[in-house]
Amino acid sequence: MPKADWQKSSFSGSGGECVEVRTSGDLVELRESDTGDVIIRTTPTKFAKFLLGAKAGEFDHHADFSS
Repeated sequence: MPKADWQKSSFSGSGGECVEVRTSGDLVELRESDTGDVIIRTTPTKFAKFLLGAKAGEFDHHADFSS
């Protein structure tokens, strides 16, 4: 499967601080738009589990919501 175009998160604004995702072969690739040369690769199953955890608030304790 060829690489798909990068898709920007629907929660990203126009300020250039965006999470982007695409498929590449059998993997899912993620990057932050302002550091596009750093790419994280994972399997679709692991990515789905990450998304479920993020939606459930599993990682909220890592965020600084004071700003």
